[in-house]
Amino acid sequence: MNTLLIIFALTLMLAGAAGTIFPALPGLPLLYGGIWLLAYTQDYQIIGSGTLLFLLLPVIFGMAMDFIAGLMGAKYTGASQTALWGAFVGGIAGMFFGLPGLLIGPVAGAMLGEAFARSDLIKAGKVGIGTFIGFIIGVAAKVGAALVMLFTALWQYLAHWLF
Repeated sequence: MNTLLIIFALTLMLAGAAGTIFPALPGLPLLYGGIWLLAYTQDYQIIGSGTLLFLLLPVIFGMAMDFIAGLMGAKYTGASQTALWGAFVGGIAGMFFGLPGLLIGPVAGAMLGEAFARSDLIKAGKVGIGTFIGFIIGVAAKVGAALVMLFTALWQYLAHWLF
């Protein structure tokens, strides 16, 4: 039974790592769940409760950045409230069109919302660029958080085996 749990934990960790890049998956929570399950299978002897509590910090940071960065990118360019709602709706609609939809949906939604609100296509283009830059910053923050989590878990195992 323990072997199956370890395989499931590693599967969760792989899905979580993929989810840091593909916005349709809740990457950081899956990665954390995989690390927790791996710690559980080892009776918390290698990865302890203190490490698991520490690993909640990158999860919270990465998820917050994922939600906030795109909106802040749009807001930085002076986006209207309609553009922010457009980015939100475009992000949800984009989920149904795979990876291209996830990338294009929020940007197109923000641009359409800004064009609708102010009838200024140049401003709408700036808002779209700001939204995309914010999206990239959010993905970078999630990848960084995932790397912190993976390297921390790896370090725990290496330290256990080497020392």
